[in-house]
Amino acid sequence: MQAGFSNRMIQNPVLSGFHPDPSILRVEDDYYIATSTFEWFPGVQINHSKDLVHWDLLGYPLTRVSQLNMIGEEDSCGVWAPCLSYDKGRFYLIYTDVKSFIGSFKDTHNYLVTAEDIHGPWSEPIYLNSSGFDPSLFHDRDGRKYLVNMVMDHRSYSASKFAGIVLQEYSEAERKLVGPKKVIFKGSHLGVTEGPHLYWKDGYYYLMTAEGGTGYHHAVTVARSRNIDGPYEVAPNTPMLTSRYFPTHELQKAGHGSLVETPDHQWYLAHLCSRPVGQERRCILGRETAIQKVKWVEDWPVLEDGTCLPQMEVAAPMAGNQKNNTEEGKVRDGVEAKEIDMSGPWFYEDFDGDTWSLHLQSLRIPLDDRASLTDRPGWLRLYGAESLNSHFTQSLLGCRQQSFYMEAETKVEFQPENFKQMAGLAYYYNTQCYYYLHITWDDQFGRILSIIKNDLGKGSYPIGMGVSIPEKGPVWLKLTTRKETAQFSYALDGENYREIGEPLDATILSDDYFDQTGHGMFTGAFVAICCQDTSGERKAADFDWIRVNMIV
Repeated sequence: MQAGFSNRMIQNPVLSGFHPDPSILRVEDDYYIATSTFEWFPGVQINHSKDLVHWDLLGYPLTRVSQLNMIGEEDSCGVWAPCLSYDKGRFYLIYTDVKSFIGSFKDTHNYLVTAEDIHGPWSEPIYLNSSGFDPSLFHDRDGRKYLVNMVMDHRSYSASKFAGIVLQEYSEAERKLVGPKKVIFKGSHLGVTEGPHLYWKDGYYYLMTAEGGTGYHHAVTVARSRNIDGPYEVAPNTPMLTSRYFPTHELQKAGHGSLVETPDHQWYLAHLCSRPVGQERRCILGRETAIQKVKWVEDWPVLEDGTCLPQMEVAAPMAGNQKNNTEEGKVRDGVEAKEIDMSGPWFYEDFDGDTWSLHLQSLRIPLDDRASLTDRPGWLRLYGAESLNSHFTQSLLGCRQQSFYMEAETKVEFQPENFKQMAGLAYYYNTQCYYYLHITWDDQFGRILSIIKNDLGKGSYPIGMGVSIPEKGPVWLKLTTRKETAQFSYALDGENYREIGEPLDATILSDDYFDQTGHGMFTGAFVAICCQDTSGERKAADFDWIRVNMIV
């Protein structure tokens, strides 16, 4: 194919399975997307591309507890809506660490970290404010910098808890916000105004926001002004993007967008979306990232086809490399190390090195002394800690479910001595909703395999006291998902798998399942290896490998 010409297509979503709130950035020929990670550590996931078509996980900027300490935080707290930007040789990352959000108040602390290289090291955080979430940093043409974020109003008698978008200057020399604060935009008729990003083009400041709430009424809206502090006029084509009027469309919840310009002045929009399954229209894979092509009409950005509906397939930029360098890195708590072999849809970690895969994350804080790759070389040793219900110290490593059709498998050796000691394979949404196939001990039957189901905080044992297994030896555990259903199985020889328990309802592992509680959640389903010892004796389990096959 001749350079400068392309018939390649962007297939949406470009980042499948729990990649919400995308902030897209181009620096020379490299594209980056930063997404929210909520309670998962390390914080803020950054993916990289050369062409907007092929994307690879690059890493996480927030790798130290001094940058992000989420211990004790509620489910779906932590990192909300990061903003990645670049100015004069330096990367800037703005993020919110949400400490609590259920109830009248939301404790939302906003921080800034910087780096000269996207791979890091990233600086210690600079505290900015706590007035609301979704902060974004804008670098103006005159060198001044401005922070915008939504303002949260806790008062029950106020018109809206979403009180508008506030603007304040940031002083790089003083490392703090300075000058007056001004609410520059109250939102359009859609309401629930959040997720602001500022842009400059052809004499206008453009304010892009997310509106309608991050559910089925979600949308992207645009306003513009000749002055950075307003007044802002709302675009006549509002909303710019939404699927709220098209309930059968494959990409739902479309909203929370950010713009990027290619080197040859083509424009694209990265945005959040979800793909529901089943009669209840629940999104097991969480909120994902898609990309749409944009054109400018009478100085307003609109989708290329002139509608507001996101497309599953979009023309890629005419320029750009054919593909990325697809080597995957490994990290241990954010430290980049050797490459691993990744091909096609397979994810495989053999724990033979001194780090583990970037795709594996812990909950809220690093595992530290709860995990070791040296105590038994070639294996990951997890020391039993608190239960899967804990918001504090769990011994768990999980990766996102990125396809409706998935097979996850691990080999574990574990010799429990009492019923408080457990280790195995979890299908996990959060501390309130999960399924857990685990090895444990029963006073009557000895070493057993059992399943725990936690459904909105209600625990149950679908297979009663469990299934007896030999007192010693490894056990192979597998999880198979088929859209709305999931099935656990096990083997004692690594080959002859037997199903254990009945098929499980995978849709309870979704944001939407929590709507019935009156307070939504914001993550997605994970598959995880983990170990618990609620006696406090730190009984350890050894994992030889974990393999996950995502079948597109």
